[in-house]
Amino acid sequence: MVPYRYRPHPVSQKALAYYALIWGVDSLSVRSVESGEIIRFSYRVLDAKKAIALNDKKNEPSLIDPRAGVKLVVPSLEKVGKLRQSSTPETGKAYWMAFSNKGMYVKPGHRVNVVIGNFRADGLVVQ
Repeated sequence: MVPYRYRPHPVSQKALAYYALIWGVDSLSVRSVESGEIIRFSYRVLDAKKAIALNDKKNEPSLIDPRAGVKLVVPSLEKVGKLRQSSTPETGKAYWMAFSNKGMYVKPGHRVNVVIGNFRADGLVVQ
């Protein structure tokens, strides 16, 4: 018998329904990119009015990894600015933001929480 690896379910169906109903977003994903030094959070907008809080420049996003004990922030580059999209959200479009993972504390398989103002997505699995 070949052993199988446990693969955690990315997000529960109830959580997906909650994000769609309350925040107007779905397709939440967290991925390790650029050799692990950047963690990218992306989502698709279902209802632009409800999702406006996620793109608001006043709301500073953070990515919290309880396992690693770190809180990542969106870096600001001199010529580019913040590594996030902050335009007015449009229904049907996908948006993203990048968190600096200097030191590579957050790794694929970790469960993380994304906080943007009052929005909070808990237990997202880093891919």
